[in-house]
Amino acid sequence: MTETRRIWLTGASSGIGARLAEELLSSGARVALSARTLPPLQALSDRYPGQVLLVPGDLTDSLQVREIGKRIAQAWGALDTVILNAGSCEYVDVRHFDAALVERVVRTNLLASSYCLESALPLLRAGVRPHLVGVVSSVTYWPLPRAEAYGASKAGLRYLLQSLRIDLAHEGIDVTLVSPGFVDTPLTEKNDFPMPMRWPVLKAARHISQRLEKRPLEIAFPWLFILILKLMSRLPGRLQLAIGKRLARTSDETPT
Repeated sequence: MTETRRIWLTGASSGIGARLAEELLSSGARVALSARTLPPLQALSDRYPGQVLLVPGDLTDSLQVREIGKRIAQAWGALDTVILNAGSCEYVDVRHFDAALVERVVRTNLLASSYCLESALPLLRAGVRPHLVGVVSSVTYWPLPRAEAYGASKAGLRYLLQSLRIDLAHEGIDVTLVSPGFVDTPLTEKNDFPMPMRWPVLKAARHISQRLEKRPLEIAFPWLFILILKLMSRLPGRLQLAIGKRLARTSDETPT
């Protein structure tokens, strides 16, 4: 990045967000870091003095997000890039369907992002070459068993950002979607199923960081995994269902 960009990064305490924060800071950017957990953000602030603005909080609380927006406005006056990375994943047990689980995941992955957008868009409009980035998921290309809540929330975020891309184009605000495959993070450590073509988190963060400057419509990786999912999404519905049933667990395969 040629100019010293002012960036707001959410979900910066672990996983892709933590590594991406390091990549951005090492490039010289000033980064406002948000997450519920403060110590990892403070550690980055200590390592990069003068570059970090600490704005921790619970992004599912719209009032806290508005306060974060006010703090960024007071400190910097504007934002050049916003990266909506915060998210969570919980898997559905269809035998005991829990609507509260769906609500939690949608609130974290979709509603929290909309709260951030409410605060971020006025700051982006005052920024230089404004760029809005949202981390969605490759799971939105093809439905996977047990991923009902996660996939629905990320699909909603994808649609929200793609629609905003159209409405914001006349204002000169670019919108990029990031669609990772499986990446080694604290979230995926909990997965009890095979994760093909999994990437180390540092590789994923560097891949994203290196491509952001070109402002593509989407950063999707690994390319072969994404290609397979997209091809599978073009199969007839009955065939997609048959493949999905092979991937789904039967009751005696589900851990207790």
